[in-house]
Amino acid sequence: MYCAAGAEPSPPAARAPDPVHLTVLSSGSGGNSILIRADDTRVLVDAGLTARAMTERLVLAGVPHRSIQHILVTHAHLDHARSSGILAKRHQALLHCPEAMMRNKSAARSPRLAALRPGVPVLLPGPGANSEARVGDTQSHTAPDTLAPSTSAPRASGAPAPLTATAVPIPHDCDPTVAYAFDHGGRRAVILTDMGEPRPALARRLAGAHVLVLEFNHDERMLAEGPYPPLLKRRVAGVGGHLSNTQAANMLRYLAGPQLHTLVLAHLSEKNNSPDLALAAARQTLAEMGLDGVRVLAAEQHEVGPNLRV
Repeated sequence: MYCAAGAEPSPPAARAPDPVHLTVLSSGSGGNSILIRADDTRVLVDAGLTARAMTERLVLAGVPHRSIQHILVTHAHLDHARSSGILAKRHQALLHCPEAMMRNKSAARSPRLAALRPGVPVLLPGPGANSEARVGDTQSHTAPDTLAPSTSAPRASGAPAPLTATAVPIPHDCDPTVAYAFDHGGRRAVILTDMGEPRPALARRLAGAHVLVLEFNHDERMLAEGPYPPLLKRRVAGVGGHLSNTQAANMLRYLAGPQLHTLVLAHLSEKNNSPDLALAAARQTLAEMGLDGVRVLAAEQHEVGPNLRV
């Protein structure tokens, strides 16, 4: 760059952020995990498979060895948290979870923990910004001006803003349970599963998604007529359980907006639901909302999903 003698050089122009990408690694009662990528940041949401199976899924998704910087956990049930601490230790990643979950065996295996505060966006910087973190530190995300070095490292001039995550508490029989909204470069991905009932007030805090991962757990008739014992049926259908296709469709009405381009149906029960039933419920709702162009996918338990650009 050339400038006139004595003139101050212009600051470098801000670099446009790389696209955010989302990949469902596994979804269902056998284990849940989602990969988020933005710039050089790699984030796992939940690690509900065994450590070996998680490693295999990450390889299939093209993630290099020990390259996850952050692991965020929605709640302590094993199908979401099983190998979270082990993977955090292997990848030297920072494990983020609600403070009440820090003593859970799955999370406690991580040498580095960060307590999430509901509603407060948390910075998720890439590998270069984590150099000041110390193994064994327990950090607390309370407000942007009190973040530990690994989440508040200054950006180089012209560098894009880092990925952020915001936790939103939701009803489930494992307290606390949270949904996550990820924001980066004006794009938003929302992950909402393991929710007992639709709540419009929560939807307002999670609105604006370009890619939405939403639980469509069970068909009400299949659950009623299925093999589960009565107590388990009541638990699944209750306020602390999971969204039925009908409930999820109602929640979708609150969440979906004109910017939504991809909907991923998650946590489908293999015994009490079918992809066809869930997809039909979702597509009908979107059509009634005038959002026929939204791409709708059903996440799978045993296969890594496509790499979705947010």
